[in-house]
Amino acid sequence: MATKTKVTIHDIAEKLNITASTVSRALNDNPRISEVTKKAVLKAAKQLNYQPNNIAAALRNGKSYIIGIIVPTADRAFFASVVRGIEEIANKLNYKVIISQSYDNYEKEVQTIDALLSARVDGIIASIGKNTENFDHFKRPQEKGIPLVLFDRTTDALEVSQVMIDDYLGAYKVVEHLIQQGCRRIAHFTSPKKVSVFKERLRGYMDALRDYEIPFQEELVIKSNLQLEDGRSGMEQLLQLKEWPDAVFSASDYGAMGAMQVLKERKIAVPDVIALAGFGNEPFTSFSDPALTTVDQFSLTMGRITAELFFENFKAGPDKKLVPQKTVLKPELIIRGSSLKAKAPTKNTKA
Repeated sequence: MATKTKVTIHDIAEKLNITASTVSRALNDNPRISEVTKKAVLKAAKQLNYQPNNIAAALRNGKSYIIGIIVPTADRAFFASVVRGIEEIANKLNYKVIISQSYDNYEKEVQTIDALLSARVDGIIASIGKNTENFDHFKRPQEKGIPLVLFDRTTDALEVSQVMIDDYLGAYKVVEHLIQQGCRRIAHFTSPKKVSVFKERLRGYMDALRDYEIPFQEELVIKSNLQLEDGRSGMEQLLQLKEWPDAVFSASDYGAMGAMQVLKERKIAVPDVIALAGFGNEPFTSFSDPALTTVDQFSLTMGRITAELFFENFKAGPDKKLVPQKTVLKPELIIRGSSLKAKAPTKNTKA
């Protein structure tokens, strides 16, 4: 079988009977090349299925017009929506993105940073994995003068710009709402990992209890990976207690949905016996029965702002020292049927 060779600018030049340098200038939108020639070159490039060598272009021009994006997983609506927001802004500026998943694996995250740097991307946008506690690999782009912006799962251990939701406020609002519905034994599903978002949601949960003079009970805090199956096992664990909780606030919608499955199987009424609330406003939350109370993170907006912040850093150049910016978005509590108790008090204020 014959090996198919890669099409080069020389093939386009031969097809059009022009020089390779003219083809190169046309592909790079050089003003010295006429519009007629540019159109002819682009048409021939498409016909021949020409794929530019981005690494070679980056070596010549100092730009690859590619941004590397690292997410823990791409199959969550939140991360997919953030990436869409980033792409909206990037595409307007003729930038493309490479999306890589770390799967919350530290080694994979380190390898991805190295791979993106080897590919000579113009910058990196990332959300840190759950298992990452050493951030040295994120310092490598900065050492090379390549901009790095973090979103959602961030850290103050790095001097970089960050975009996030106010996780503390979102959690506080959820717990306050549950208290106003008459709940007093409010359980919380959180993560055992030292991830900023879950630490802040736990802090919001605890502070809301304190402010309303409700004792914090360690037995009501369940630590897990916050997946659907974790929500199921967490709910089973809570139902083993001598006194059940009257509400469960999960730091992820998936955990809350797992809990709802168990309660439905046990024929335990939601929300009248146990109210439920999640965090994230995943698409499925409005279709559950009852629909799930949750917190909207404005993921699309987060993506757009993250991209805008990235390009601000990129345009400044590696020689200009920019003060890292922290953008904190205000969350919105979405109240639905899973937390609205039929006999809720008409008013409940802080003591």
